[in-house]
Amino acid sequence: MKDNVAEEHLYLDFSHQDRDGIFPLHTSISLFLLSYCDCKLFKVFLVPTSEDVDDQFVIKNLLCDLEVHLISRCQLPAVVQSCCLPAVVVKDGKFCRAGLSVVLRHIIQKTYEEDPSKTDVVELLGFKKTCLKACAEVSQWTRLCEISIPLAVAGFLKASPEHCQTIPPDILLLERKLGEPVRVHNDDKIRRQKLQQQKTGAKSAMPALGKEAREEGKTVEIQEHPLPSLELSIAFSKLLVQERSDVVNREASHIRRTKTSDLPPLDHIFAEGLYFTLADVVLLPCIHQFLASSKKQGKNLVNLPLISSWYQRVQEVPGVKRAAGKCNMKLLQLPQLMSAPKEQLQDLSSVSGELEEENQDSPFIGGPRPTMTKLMENGIGAKFSPHPCPNWTLDWSSLPSAVNPGEGKMSRDRALRKQQQLNNLVAVVTKLAKPGDVIVDFCSGGGHVGIVLAHMMPSCQVVLIENKELSLIHAKDRSDELGLNNIGFIQANLDYFNGTFNIGVALHACGVATDMVIEHCIKAQAAFVVSPCCYGFIQNTVKFKYPQSHQFKEILSYKEHMILCRFADQTAVQLPPERRLIGKQCMGIVDLDRAWAAEEHNYSVQVVSMEPESCSPKNNMLVGIPA
Repeated sequence: MKDNVAEEHLYLDFSHQDRDGIFPLHTSISLFLLSYCDCKLFKVFLVPTSEDVDDQFVIKNLLCDLEVHLISRCQLPAVVQSCCLPAVVVKDGKFCRAGLSVVLRHIIQKTYEEDPSKTDVVELLGFKKTCLKACAEVSQWTRLCEISIPLAVAGFLKASPEHCQTIPPDILLLERKLGEPVRVHNDDKIRRQKLQQQKTGAKSAMPALGKEAREEGKTVEIQEHPLPSLELSIAFSKLLVQERSDVVNREASHIRRTKTSDLPPLDHIFAEGLYFTLADVVLLPCIHQFLASSKKQGKNLVNLPLISSWYQRVQEVPGVKRAAGKCNMKLLQLPQLMSAPKEQLQDLSSVSGELEEENQDSPFIGGPRPTMTKLMENGIGAKFSPHPCPNWTLDWSSLPSAVNPGEGKMSRDRALRKQQQLNNLVAVVTKLAKPGDVIVDFCSGGGHVGIVLAHMMPSCQVVLIENKELSLIHAKDRSDELGLNNIGFIQANLDYFNGTFNIGVALHACGVATDMVIEHCIKAQAAFVVSPCCYGFIQNTVKFKYPQSHQFKEILSYKEHMILCRFADQTAVQLPPERRLIGKQCMGIVDLDRAWAAEEHNYSVQVVSMEPESCSPKNNMLVGIPA
């Protein structure tokens, strides 16, 4: 490890170990990635989930070349104790990264920074380095890989033989997704090449490094053999770090004139399409455990031909077998399976679940007036409470420059509006807070709210939570400049934070994020001061169904509520005043539903307009206090 690089500690849950792997699966996945990357930059700690763990057995039998330490949960750094594992924290620091995808992406980035020659490692992050970057709360694909598949496999392994006769729905959903057409950058060109290959009957051979190649320091023989598809040729040419020779010559004129809609679709080679990515790394330990258990029980995998083919193909990726061996994963050799009958494949198409069906329904057509009239007929309309402290303001000229949002790249007008927004939130939080309180700034971005609160209230502890790494690093730099010692930083999706706190705050939490913040506050019985944003991004998710309150559910359908959400975004200053007024009313109605939903959990909630309203087109605040 380079001398100028701070040591980082990686904390992993540990429940048990068998001859096929380490559990829970998130830990198995993390260790597999460390082995695949040949990464020794982290000091690894296992956190037993029970007390009956044989320390010496674990340390000797885990990984032959990885130093592992055991630590009890009560010995974890305070910032880590507020998070679900896995988590990474700089030694003696307050900056924590938590959650499977965030931690795995960090391992990849640190490995590449340490050794830029490991291009195969950084390519795990996929096109524009976005693989599993979207949080599981809003991305169905991230949720499937990061949460649903590991949970489904864990449940399958724990179930008694008579209760695990059926394939888990999430495994079937993965099978279905592997059968969907691939969408990749520049796929039009590749699809034209595929069409020409089909027309000419051309067969391409796997790019070979002569008769032998070097992998992991050993000479291995690579047999040349025809590939069944253009997709395989492209995928493995990249894995073998070769420049792919043109599979076909320049497309014929009739190929170039073919409409895009008439081009053949691309087939999946790996989980996200043509290239081996972090998604494959996450899925492999899970699917391996599922297949190994199914094989022991003599189950027929005829319904999973695509998963079986994917599992075999992943084993051919350079480095996978070596990493699996280090993790005691005895990879299986499965017989080639024929595709399932059409009737069974049609059954798989219905596995997508209520969420996908509901959100892909017919578009939301029409204006908000019929819905608003329907609510008015039932005595419901936008209700705004008086601002609790309308004239309160910070003396920005007396504050250090690192506290002031205007010290960044903002224009003068935007910086003034940001100061006005902060005045509103800080005023309410200051009124609610007591010495010793823990205040969490959710969706903190660059830390505008949290840093002001930490500076203004040194007797309170402030925690910033944000899933964008660069924004949080910028916030920490500002905090370091100010010398704040009552502040902590967590890069994580909201679901991975489970700490206790007294007040939750969020400035312009986008779409469903507002409801996630309120949910966290209700679970912790904490007060909340939340300014919503991006109402048009609200949609049903696994956790949230709209409308939320009982009163609204009795009157409005999901579609009617979504129409209000779409028009709640019509508040930009460039729009005509009449439209902005309707947008403001829609904002108030959507937030009233949120307020009433929170009141069903014994909260007192007010919807307040920021002062002045011109500080932002999204100028609502929800202030909730537990009874």
